[in-house]
Formats: sequence, C-alpha cells, structure tokens
Amino acid sequence: MTTNLKNYLVVTAGYWAFTLTDGAIRMLVVLYFHLLGYSPFEVAMLFLFYEFFGVVTNLVGGWMAARLGLNVTMHLGMAMQVVALLMLSAPDPWLSVAYVMLAQALSGIAKDLNKMSAKASVKTVVSSADSKAESTLFKWVAILTGSKNALKGVGFFLGAMLLELAGFRMALAILAGGLFIVLIAAWILLPGDIGKAKSKPKFTQVFSNIPAINWLSAARFFLFGSRDVWFVVALPVFFYETLHWDFMKIGGFMALWVIGYGIVQAGAPVILKGHHPTGRTALWLALALAAIPAGIAVAMNISMDDGNLQKVGWVLVIGLMVFGVVFAINSAVHSYLILAYSDRDKVSMNVGFYYMANAGGRLVGTVLSGLIYQIYGLAGCLWVSAGFVLMAFILSLRLPARRLAEGGQL
Repeated sequence: MTTNLKNYLVVTAGYWAFTLTDGAIRMLVVLYFHLLGYSPFEVAMLFLFYEFFGVVTNLVGGWMAARLGLNVTMHLGMAMQVVALLMLSAPDPWLSVAYVMLAQALSGIAKDLNKMSAKASVKTVVSSADSKAESTLFKWVAILTGSKNALKGVGFFLGAMLLELAGFRMALAILAGGLFIVLIAAWILLPGDIGKAKSKPKFTQVFSNIPAINWLSAARFFLFGSRDVWFVVALPVFFYETLHWDFMKIGGFMALWVIGYGIVQAGAPVILKGHHPTGRTALWLALALAAIPAGIAVAMNISMDDGNLQKVGWVLVIGLMVFGVVFAINSAVHSYLILAYSDRDKVSMNVGFYYMANAGGRLVGTVLSGLIYQIYGLAGCLWVSAGFVLMAFILSLRLPARRLAEGGQL
C-alpha cells in the first residue's frame, strides 16, 4: 500500500467516525429538545452558534491548517467534538438555551475543522505526476464526500435509536467514548506535516483572489441553504406533529435519505460517465434542482386540502428522494470543482473559504427552517428552497465553462 493511499484511508476513517457522531448529535438535539417543549424556532436557534461558528472556523481553519498542518486541525476538531458531547450530557436544569448553544458552537467548530481538513487533504495525497490525476481527484473526493454523507445518515438513525434505547445522556457518553478512541488511533497513524504550506501564509490570503472560487462559493451558499431550510427542523417536526411518526421512523427516513444522497454522491463519477465536471455541469444541475421543491410544495398542498395525510407522506418521501439524487450530484460536482480550481499550496485556505460559504448557507437555512415552518409550514420552507436553488443557478452562470489549470488560471 502506498503512503498516499494509507494517508487517504486514515483520513477517511477518521472523517467517518466523526460524521457518525455529527449526525447522531443532530438528531438527539432536535428530538430531545422538542420533547422538552421547545418550539420549532427555538430548536432551530439551538443550532445558530453551530452554524455561525462553522462560518468562522472555515475562514480561520484553512489558514491554521496551512501553517500547522491538516493533521493538527483534524484532530483538534475531534477533541472538541468529544468535549461538546460530554457538555450536553449535563443534567436537565443545566440545559438552558445559552448552555446548549455554547455546546453546539463547540460542535460546529469541531465539525468544520474536521471536514475542511479531510477534504483538503485529498488534494495533497493525489500525485500531480499521475497522468490520470483529474479522474483520480474526482473519484477520491466523491468517495470521501459521498461516504461521509451516507454515514451521517447512519448517524441520524443511530441518534434516534440510542435516544429510544439508552436515553439522551447514555447516548452522548457512548458517542464521546467511541470518537476518543478513533482520535488517538488517527493521531498516531497520520504524518504531522500533511497539508502544510511551503511558506507561512498571511491571514489576508484566506480570501480567494480566483474569481471562479468566489462564484463557486457563492453558489454553494445558496445550494446548501436550499437543503437545510426544510431539512434541519421543519421536516422532522412535521413528521412528528402532522404525520404522527415515532422517533425511530423519523430517524430511519432521514437516515435513509442521507445514506442514499451519500451513495449517489460517491457514484457521481460513474453517473457522469467519467466526464470531468465544469461550471456548466453545476449550472444545469442547479436549474433541474430548482423545480423539485416547488413541485413537492404544490403536490403537498393539494394532498393536504384533500385531508389525505398518507398521500402527503408519500409525496414528501418520493419528492425528497428525487431532490436528494439531483442535489447529491450537484454537491459532488461542487466538491470536485473547488479542488480543481485550487493549487496544491493554497488548497486548505481555498477549501476553508469555500466551506465558510457552505456553513453560511447552512446557518441561514437552519434559522429559516424553524422560522418559516412556524409561520408558513413545510410548504413555505420548500418554496424558499426553490428560490435558493434559483440563486445558485444564477451565480453558476459565472463559473468557467472549461477546467482551470493548476493555480486557478484558464
């Protein structure tokens, strides 16, 4: 086994373990605090710092990784997640909104340090001397991203299952213990200099001077906002309150949705038949995606007017599966393009900047998920989702129609 492949496998395994806890903690917090009587908007606000500090972390984390190495930032993220899990296991009287937001802030920092480090490291382990470097890069980043999302879906189910079987606090203790073991193993196996820049970059260099990266990051903001505006709070609460699903069924559906999304994402190179994606690929995928949440909203309102809740459930399940397929391919194309547009020495900063926009979209989507649902219901969230995807389409018009060379030049 080559050193590059070994490092890729270690990074992927660490990312997988972290992702399981990230999905589980999300489901635990949404369901447990809804049970405690929190309104949908209050539940959404619990994730406000999680998403806000994701924005900050991606901005600063890429610069830190370039100076210290991706190994350091990855394992710092894992350690902070362990602390966040243990914080949430405090007694109920401690679990004020401010306290939970603080724990979620720590988890948000942890998640984006880990994600930025894992994805940027893929660029560093693909040899530039490889005659098939572009195909290898697309394949490896698609597998990493797709498998992560599949496991996040498993994490959703794991969180719901542990809440049902072990209770809130024991679930958190199990997750914290497992992640700590993985942290120690990965720290030993990964080289300390992976992802370090040859020179020490200034903080001002985190803002990309490559127009393609700026436009791609803006499109990413709206793409991920379009998902989280219905996914984070509105959908599980709608399932529980309106369709009367139990926790296991809610967690199971959300898990299967994210697992399917991850499988499609990992298979994007095959779906695109080896085609190297360009800005035009992202453009047309965004246009196709925009019609789906609008169609679901219309069909759902017709079914609600008929009073047929079973039909509403099927409309949502089938419609959101279609959304997941197109969204997954679009996301995989974005994840490839940010690495293709970046040169090797600045990849961690460019990826950090790009995921800052990703986290910003999630932040706005999360807040709107609770707010729009409370005022206009799930259909309102789906219409906002369609509007966000249209914005991603408009911004993608500025992406290069052909691949950039190393260093971001046409």
